[in-house]
Amino acid sequence: MTIESEKCTERTPRQHGAMEFSHAPVDLDTVRQDRLSSLRLSMAKHDVAGLLLFDQINTRYATDATNMQVWCSHYETRCVFIAQNGPVVLFDYANHPHLAEGLPEIDEYRVIPSFYFFSAGPNGPDRVKIFADQIDDLMKTHCGDDRVLGVDRLSFPACDALRDRGLILIEGEGVCERARSIKSAGELELMRASMAVCEAGCLSMKAALEPGITENALWAKLHETNIRLGGEWIETRLLSSGPRTNPWFRECSMRPIERNDLVSFDTDLIGPYGYCSDISRSWLCGDRPSDEQRRLYSAAYEQIETNIAALQPGRTFHDVSRDCWPIPEEYLSQRYPSLMHGVGLADEYPSIKHEADLDARGYEGTVEPGMVLCVESFIGSVGGREGVKLEEQVIITETGTERMSTLDFEIDWL
Repeated sequence: MTIESEKCTERTPRQHGAMEFSHAPVDLDTVRQDRLSSLRLSMAKHDVAGLLLFDQINTRYATDATNMQVWCSHYETRCVFIAQNGPVVLFDYANHPHLAEGLPEIDEYRVIPSFYFFSAGPNGPDRVKIFADQIDDLMKTHCGDDRVLGVDRLSFPACDALRDRGLILIEGEGVCERARSIKSAGELELMRASMAVCEAGCLSMKAALEPGITENALWAKLHETNIRLGGEWIETRLLSSGPRTNPWFRECSMRPIERNDLVSFDTDLIGPYGYCSDISRSWLCGDRPSDEQRRLYSAAYEQIETNIAALQPGRTFHDVSRDCWPIPEEYLSQRYPSLMHGVGLADEYPSIKHEADLDARGYEGTVEPGMVLCVESFIGSVGGREGVKLEEQVIITETGTERMSTLDFEIDWL
């Protein structure tokens, strides 16, 4: 069935394999307009006259234009300029204006005068001046006497060149992330489409899980399904098995999975329309978990459920932290780095920390309707053979939370 029919029916994971993703579930131009409006509202709130975006996630959010996003993330080769009360100018890697056709939020298409070393070599210092002159001209033309320019990320030669022209540079990543943190109704529909693909990929992995398959070969099932159904890429390789599951953050390898191994994974999947689906599950390559596997899984599941229940609109991040599941000492030192984090086109603001980490790493904020948060758990004992990784993605609504994933937990292990 198509996404149009999927959004009107009760969704279960096993329906996803039959979907085709050739038609968007919402009007994409409306979503694009909403996103650009959110950016400009955030610019106004932070007194930013112009915004210069090199982060490919931010350029995607602002324009929906894509051009080799992963490759371009390595180089300062593609950016977007946004005037708070003026045009959106896309500076692209090369002269390919057809890549911006049909994107109404882009007012002007230019080719960037490349100044990064791979492209410009020793000519970089001269070419960066050409780029700075263009940005300076845009600011003078469309922002008047206001010289405040938000920049998300840029090397110091380019920053120096912009400052030499009298521009006042401020940190622009927060301007973007705060705008991105609240999702429109259209964005949520696109995120549901991404989640449908993600879950179809997970089920492909589950069907292929048997003794002897390597971690890499199992992970490839998720990639293949994502690409086949219209997704884009996967940001990490976080799948491990048996003794490689503890401690967490080992990426997948050529290790053959053995019978009765736990297999834990974290999807970090960029699906259709560029939206991230970020869930984690732990499975057994076998028929019956051991008592130890059940004990670990039960603790992780309890953490997930308790922490989702702590999320309510209007609560502060610190209040949420204090009401989350108290981690037993046995698992505390190997806890996941955050309790929960935002997600949209990628992992994003906010990152809500454990109560034990508030003084050193926490920051305040408010849980707001329209946020999408991923609730995290890793449970593993120091020196233990295995660990359990679980994660659930939820929407903050006006009254509580709505789960975005329907992929089963192993309830019968509890």
